[in-house]
Amino acid sequence: MPNMTKQEIQDFGPDRLPGVGMTSIERARRAIDGGGYWNSNQQSGRRWPVGCVALEITQRCNLDCTLCYLSDNSESVRDLPLDEVFRRIDLIHRYYGSNTDVQVTGGEPTLRRRDELLAIVRKVRTLGMRPTLMTNGIRATRPLLEDLAGAGLVDVAFHVDTTQRRKGYCSEMALNEIRQSYIERARGLPLSVFFNTTVHQGNFHEIPDLVRFFRANAGAVRTASFQLAADAGRGVHGIRGDAITLETVSMKIEEGAGTPINFGASLIGHPGCSRYGMCLEANGKLFDAFDDREFIGRMQSATAHFELRRNDAWGVTKQFLQWLIANPAFLFPVLRWAVGKAWEMWGNLIVARGRVKTISFLIHNFMHSGGLDRERIGACVFKVMTADGPMSMCLHNAKRDSFILRPVELHGRGTGGYWQPRSGEITPTREPTAVKLAEPEGRTRLRGLALKRLLAQRRAWSG
Repeated sequence: MPNMTKQEIQDFGPDRLPGVGMTSIERARRAIDGGGYWNSNQQSGRRWPVGCVALEITQRCNLDCTLCYLSDNSESVRDLPLDEVFRRIDLIHRYYGSNTDVQVTGGEPTLRRRDELLAIVRKVRTLGMRPTLMTNGIRATRPLLEDLAGAGLVDVAFHVDTTQRRKGYCSEMALNEIRQSYIERARGLPLSVFFNTTVHQGNFHEIPDLVRFFRANAGAVRTASFQLAADAGRGVHGIRGDAITLETVSMKIEEGAGTPINFGASLIGHPGCSRYGMCLEANGKLFDAFDDREFIGRMQSATAHFELRRNDAWGVTKQFLQWLIANPAFLFPVLRWAVGKAWEMWGNLIVARGRVKTISFLIHNFMHSGGLDRERIGACVFKVMTADGPMSMCLHNAKRDSFILRPVELHGRGTGGYWQPRSGEITPTREPTAVKLAEPEGRTRLRGLALKRLLAQRRAWSG
């Protein structure tokens, strides 16, 4: 299928609410089924209507990553008014309902006022949805994480990798010092901990060693996510190269894990977009939890109604045991799987005194802004909530400025009006008044532009 044209990208709007008589989960199933990817191992359209929804609460950031989905104009945009953020949270719930995973992100979300960030997390949780903080961790202190957990935060996802150019750290292995400090910072809190790593030509070879680090911290780290570099936004790396694919990254993860991992037993939307696998850990060794594809598919279908509370392992276990008692037909298959795993892990279980931990591996294949596949956009399970509704993250990144620079109509205010993103003022019409605009906060945009020009010059010289 040919890539979307520039005109098609500009014309493609946010998703509409499901029609009369159709639920959001039914619509998700139709999208997957329409592409021929529906089966018992598919989670989209069965367990949930959307994988997650990004709620961008700021465009500001305190790092200058060489791979960044923000635009050159992002640093000049003020933070959305809190009322508008709340309205978008309500929209997420209206579209997808309770138990939806909401990524509180940006930019760097911890740059918002502390009381506003807490209020945003509390609002998401009050509606029965699961808030995740997407952060580089620099400002995510222990006291802040404690307060966020108290407000209802479920997950914290730390983004740490070499694209961030953190001073004094020139490799992923060196950055493990920061990762370990973040693990300790969150230890003991009712939060599941994720780590995000952008995969590019400079760190592709380090994936096995990085997986070994996560393996050593299984349990404390719930999920290690690897996100393939995409030529989007203000990043300067450009195309990632043909060697970095879902398949090659999967192989690198397996090399570090020391075991084959079935990335096809639990599917997340379009097969060209994501891979997911889970391992059991005992005595420092990993074992594939999803090696029986048929069994995993059957169990996923039967338990699709479960609310998987990632920060409450005992609660999920109790829920599953109660379900198993009420559904004895599944008792033998579950016992057969459990006994088989225990036999496979036997020696390591003895050394570990029966303690078993889990760790999941997730791979995201984000699309380049100039290479959007319409079929993948239609089946997308990773959305961004805009003022007008949800939209595929990859499509949103391809035309970010058309959203972040547009005046926002204020709702629920007696006087009405439009919030101007560059100045932060409220005007009676969409057109901004002639005011002096604030300079972008920080120097990240200027540094990014300078680096982009430098790399372009080098490519021209080498060509």
